[in-house]
Amino acid sequence: MKAKELKQKTNGELELMLKENREKLRSLRFDLASKKLKKTDELSKVKREIARVLTVLKK
Repeated sequence: MKAKELKQKTNGELELMLKENREKLRSLRFDLASKKLKKTDELSKVKREIARVLTVLKK
């Protein structure tokens, strides 16, 4: 999701997205450690999404 789209969301929605993305990152890390993860680029995509949400929340 683009930063422009994130700015239109409420703080509550952003907090929920942040929580979901952090949980997704946690499960991806477990999958990576157990050799179940095939698409390792998912890790960086989720990290970027978390960073975008945090950036919009701080403004």
